[in-house]
Amino acid sequence: MSGLEDLYREIILDHYRSPRNRGELEVPPAVRVEGFNPLCGDEIVVYVDVDDASQGDAAVVTDIRIGGQGCSISQSSASMMSAAVKGHSIGEIRDLTKSFKSMMSIHEEGLDSDSDSDSQEDSSAAELKLGDLEALRGVVKFPVRIKCATLGWNTLQQGLDEALSS
Repeated sequence: MSGLEDLYREIILDHYRSPRNRGELEVPPAVRVEGFNPLCGDEIVVYVDVDDASQGDAAVVTDIRIGGQGCSISQSSASMMSAAVKGHSIGEIRDLTKSFKSMMSIHEEGLDSDSDSDSQEDSSAAELKLGDLEALRGVVKFPVRIKCATLGWNTLQQGLDEALSS
């Protein structure tokens, strides 16, 4: 398993060192939202541009930019998120967000068990189809870091809600 953990660590570090979609978008037409984790000081700024908000969940995120500062988990998670959602409909993004948050809330029984549970996690991972986001699966072993990993997602969700209401 250490080979897989090393791969996951490299994916996280790659997104931290070379974040995807870093920068700003013109507001408007984009929506700008900020997220902050007071427990550790992580800050995320999400700029999201939606093609036609009147389409509701069928509207597509045409562009997204990420800013802010914080730990490697919050920043790499935001980078992976931006790459995963760009070009997708809000409905698809909501489903992806649910899958990611579900992965982030795996109960302790899945953390310390043996190979039977590993096969359950593998089948669960296949159902989620999270791609690089799977690299953050180990965060659940450190509950205090879950807020770091989900900060960008919660901020994006707020931005999408604002985009649809404007």
